[in-house]
Amino acid sequence: MSIDDPRSNDNRNYDYTSHHDGERYEYPVITEMIAPGSRVLDLGCGNGALLEMLKRERHVIEAGVELSESGVFVCQQKGLHVRAGRIDELLPYDTDAFDYAICNVTLQMVMYPEVLLREMKRVARFQIVSFPNFGFWRNRMDLLVNGRMPRPMLFGYSWFNTGHIHQLSFKDFEGLVSDIGGLKVRRIVYDRPSDPVRRAAASAFPGLFHLLGIYLLEKE
Repeated sequence: MSIDDPRSNDNRNYDYTSHHDGERYEYPVITEMIAPGSRVLDLGCGNGALLEMLKRERHVIEAGVELSESGVFVCQQKGLHVRAGRIDELLPYDTDAFDYAICNVTLQMVMYPEVLLREMKRVARFQIVSFPNFGFWRNRMDLLVNGRMPRPMLFGYSWFNTGHIHQLSFKDFEGLVSDIGGLKVRRIVYDRPSDPVRRAAASAFPGLFHLLGIYLLEKE
């Protein structure tokens, strides 16, 4: 299939009207981090599946921002308070308007991740950020052996048609947190490898053997 074929894989534009609502690994982890009855802002909320879980299990007062028109439509059909807009610019909310600001597996897809994190810090006391670890060992080996932009963490896409425009590692994110300042890491939860050998290796070297990191930050 040629790159000009409209059927070619491309995940830069999401259509949530036919997107499955299945629960993902990080949803219960994030839910457990949030106190009941909190004010929660989900940035890049997609089809609203996480917000639905938070409303159901934590009875949160929810708000969301989503760039995709289909995502906003699906969220509003579900009765969620979601608006259209970019999340890596000045957000239309007052300082400290929320208890938690969430950015779930979206930080790597925005043009200005540093602006996004600063705005999360401004509008909320706690920030929850999850993202795939592009420092995973298979990515490192792919670059070393094949001499090309690594593909194992692009989930079937190529460098030119993926929405993952900033391929960061855990150390990269922690460096950004330090550069922004005024934030402290309260908790980190990684994915749990099913293979016991990789699980043991990941315990010693998380930056090499974990696929996903979920960070709970707090404004100092």
